Amino acid sequence: MSIEILQTNKSRGSRVLATLLEMFNTSLHMLILCLPLLILKQLKIAWDDAQRLAKRRIEHEKGQNDAADDLSELSEGEKEKDDANQTETSSHKISRINSDIQSWSDNEESRRLYIVLISLHGLVRGENMELGRDSDTGGQVKYVVELARALANTKGVYRVDLLTRQITSSEVDSSYGEPIEMLSCPSDGSAGCGAYIIRIPCGPQDKYIPKESLWPHIPEFVDGALSHIVNMARALGEQIDAGKLAWPYVIHGHYADAGEVAALLSGALNVPMVLTGHSLGRNKFEQLLKQGRLSKEDINLMYKIMRRIEAEELGLDAAEMVVTSTRQEIEEQWGLYDGFDIKLERKLRVRRRRGVSCLGRYMPRMVVIPPGMDFSYVRTEDSLEGDGDLKSLIGTDGTHEKRRIPPIWSETLILGNRDDIEEMSESSSVVLTTVLKLIDKYDLHGQVAYPKHHKQSEVPEIYRLAAKTKAAAYGLPVVATKNGGPVDILKALDNGLLVDPHDQKAISDALLKLVANKNLWLNCRKNGKKHIQRFSWPEHCRNYLAHVEHCRNRHPTARLKIMPTLEEPLSDSLRDVEDISLKFSIDTDLKSNEELDAANGQGKIIEALRQTGSSIGHSSISYCQGRRQQLFMIATDCYHGDGVCTEALPLVIKNVMRSAVSSLGKIGFVLLTGLTLLETKEMLRRCNVSLEDFDALICNSGSEMYYPWRDPIFDVEYEAHIEYRWPGENVRSMIARLSKVEDGEGDDIVEYPDASNSRCYSYNIKPGAKTRRIDEMRQLLRMRGFRCNLVGTHAASRLNLVPLFASRAQAIRYLSVRWGIDLSKMVVFVGERGDTDYEDLLVGLHKTVILTNSVECGSEMLQRSEESFKREDVVPQDSPSIAFVEGHDACDISATLKVLHAM
Repeated sequence: MSIEILQTNKSRGSRVLATLLEMFNTSLHMLILCLPLLILKQLKIAWDDAQRLAKRRIEHEKGQNDAADDLSELSEGEKEKDDANQTETSSHKISRINSDIQSWSDNEESRRLYIVLISLHGLVRGENMELGRDSDTGGQVKYVVELARALANTKGVYRVDLLTRQITSSEVDSSYGEPIEMLSCPSDGSAGCGAYIIRIPCGPQDKYIPKESLWPHIPEFVDGALSHIVNMARALGEQIDAGKLAWPYVIHGHYADAGEVAALLSGALNVPMVLTGHSLGRNKFEQLLKQGRLSKEDINLMYKIMRRIEAEELGLDAAEMVVTSTRQEIEEQWGLYDGFDIKLERKLRVRRRRGVSCLGRYMPRMVVIPPGMDFSYVRTEDSLEGDGDLKSLIGTDGTHEKRRIPPIWSETLILGNRDDIEEMSESSSVVLTTVLKLIDKYDLHGQVAYPKHHKQSEVPEIYRLAAKTKAAAYGLPVVATKNGGPVDILKALDNGLLVDPHDQKAISDALLKLVANKNLWLNCRKNGKKHIQRFSWPEHCRNYLAHVEHCRNRHPTARLKIMPTLEEPLSDSLRDVEDISLKFSIDTDLKSNEELDAANGQGKIIEALRQTGSSIGHSSISYCQGRRQQLFMIATDCYHGDGVCTEALPLVIKNVMRSAVSSLGKIGFVLLTGLTLLETKEMLRRCNVSLEDFDALICNSGSEMYYPWRDPIFDVEYEAHIEYRWPGENVRSMIARLSKVEDGEGDDIVEYPDASNSRCYSYNIKPGAKTRRIDEMRQLLRMRGFRCNLVGTHAASRLNLVPLFASRAQAIRYLSVRWGIDLSKMVVFVGERGDTDYEDLLVGLHKTVILTNSVECGSEMLQRSEESFKREDVVPQDSPSIAFVEGHDACDISATLKVLHAM
C-alpha cells in the first residue's frame, strides 16, 4: 500500500511539474511576443522626448533672440548715463553680483523683523522628527525647522513663523494637529518673541495625503495663511510699532507647493518673496523620460509633474530671490525653466547696475547660500591611534582579496526610519530591497548593520561613530559626487575627494586613497575642522538676511493698508437697534409743567434723522465699510457664442440680491467680470439694476476696481498694488505675434483699443481663429522675461493681458484684507463654466455656489494645451464648500446658502 501511495504522489508531482513547465513556456512565449512592443514603446518615448526638447530649444532661442534684439543697444540718453558711470570707474570692471551686498551685523537688533517660512507637505514638528518615515518627510523638514530656529536667534529678527499643513488624522501623531508649536523661546534679554510652527487647515483633515495630492487644496492653505498673517501683522504692530501694521519682511516658500503659496501671498500683500526649490520638477521629469520606462502621460499621472512645474514657474515669476545650494543648480536645473535664462539674467543685471531700463523684463536673483549646520551636538574627543593602513586588505596588484573584513571596517547603513518594508513608499522599498539583495549576494551578513530607526538627536552620534574608525570626533574626510552641492562645499572646506557617482572603480579608489594615506586623511580632517563654521546656521542667516535686504531695495515700499472701521450710517443703524438712548439737549415739545418731553422729542429726532439719511442717497444705506458681515461675489460669465452678454447675467444679479433680502445691510455685493466698466454700466442699465447696489465692481478680469458708492474713478491704491513687474507698452505689440500658430492668419487676433487701458490690453479673437493656448503664450512670455497674466473671456472671443497678480481671485483676497472681512464669510456665484480664470474662483476658504444652466458658452478652449495639467489638479473633486443650484431662482439660491451655512 505504501508503494501505491508513493507512486500516486510521484504521478501527482509529475503532473504538477508538467503544469509548471507549461506555464513557464507560455509566459516565456508571451514575453517574447511582448518584447518588441516594449522596445517600440521605449523608442517612441525617446523619440517624443527628443522632439519635445528640440521644440523647446527652438522656442528658447527665439525668446533669447527677441530679448537680445530689444536689449542689444542703449538709447542715446542711456548711453550718456552709462558713459558717465564708466568715466568714474574706467579702471574697474563691472562688479560681481554680490559685491554691493552689505553684510548683516549685530547692529541690526533694532529692526524687529517678522519673517514667514512655508513648508507645506510632510510631517513637520520641532522635536523627534520622523525623518525618513516617507518620501515627504526628509531633509527639507529638518532644514526648515532649523532655519526657523536660527533666524529667530539672529539679531534684528523679532518673530519667525513656519507655516505648514495641520493634520488631525489618526494615522499620525496628535502633535501634527496642534495649531501652534513653539520652536524656540526668546533668550534672556532678547527683544524677540521666538519661532513658531503654525499649522493651517488644508484639505481633508482626517487624512495624511502625499504632496502629489495636495495641489487642489493649495488655495485653501493660501487663504488660511493670509488670515494668520493679517492677524499677526495687527498683533505685532500693537506690540512693536504703535499700532502700525507689521507686515512680513519676507515670505519664503520651500519646494514647489509652498512656492506657489508664497507667490500668491506675496501678490496679495505686496511683500517680497524668496523661493528655495530643494528639488525641481523639470529636472525630475527629464530624468524619468531618459529612463524610458514611463511616458509623459504616465509621469504626469503619477507625479502630477506638470502641475508642479507650473507652480515652480509661478514662483520664478514672483520671487525676488531664489536660494540655491550650488552654482550647478542654477545653470543645469533652474536653467531648464521658461522663467529663468542665465544669459538674459546677466544682461538685465548689468542694465540695472548701470541704471538703464530693462524694458519691462525681469529675472529673479539667484544666490548660492549653502545650508546651515547645527554644531551644538559636536564635541571634541581624544584622537584614536592607528595609521589607517589598509595594505593588509589590498593585494599587491591593487585588487581586493576575498577575506573577512575586521569589525572596525564593518558598514553601518542609515536608510531612514521604517517599521515594515511592505508599508514603505515604493521608491524607498525598492532601494532597501536592492541593498538587502546586495548584502546577500556578497555574503556580508554580520558585517553590515542597517538599523530600523534613529532619532534626530542621534545623527551626530552616527557621524561620530564613523569618525572613530580613524581619528577624531569630527573632521571626517568625505568622498562625494562631483555633481551638485558637494562641488561647492568641498571647494570651501577642502576636506575630501570628488568622484563620478557612476564610476564604481573611481569610488573605490578614492575611498582606499583616503584610508590608506595618513597624511591626506589628516589634512582633510584639519581643513574640515578649520573651515566648517562657514556652514554654521548663524553664518547662513547673516548671509541670507543680507541678500534679502539687497533684493528688497528693488521691491515697492508701499504696503497694503487695512481701511479703518468707519461709523455706520445712522439711518441704517437705527433699523437694527431697538433700544436706543440719545442724551442731548433740545428745544422741542414741553409737557404742561414746562419740563422737557424727552420721549416725544427723541422720537421726532430719530424720525428726522432717518429721513435725512434716506435723502442722502442709496449709497449711504447700502454701503458701510467695516459693517458688512458678508460679501456675495457674482462672477457668472454669461455670454453668447459671439461674446455678447446674455439675459441670464442680470437675472442672476437680481436673484442673488433677492436671496439676501432678509440680511439687507449686512451683506454686500461685488461684481467680478471680464467686461470693461462701460460695458458693465451698459449691461446694468439695460436690466434696470442700480450701479450703487454694488459695494465694488471688479472689471477687465481683475485689473480694475471701482466703488460705486464713493466715486466713478478706479481705485488708485489697487492699481498701484498690482503694478509691480507690469511691462506695460513693452509687451503690448508682442501678444498678436506670439499667439499665432504656423498655419494661422495675420488677423486672427488683433488689439481692441476700446477695451484697453494702462493695466489691461485687450485683444479680439476672430471666430474660428487658430491661436496658441494661454499656457503656451505664458510660456513664450516667460522666455522673454515678461511676467504677466493672460485671461480668455467673452466666450473665447477676447483675450485680456493684465499684470501678474491682477485676477479676480486675487481681487477677492485684496478686498478681504482691505475691508477686514474673513474669506470664509464670502460666497462666490459662478456658472458651470466661464472665463479661463474660472477654476481659481472655485477654490479657497470662501463658499462657492455653481448656478447650472446659467452660462451658455465658456472660454475653456483657450486655457490649456493637451500636455498641461488637468482640472482635477486644480479643483478638488469633493469639497464641502461647493454647492450646486439648478438654474438661478432666488428661493433655490437662498435654500442652498442655508445648507452652506452662509445665511
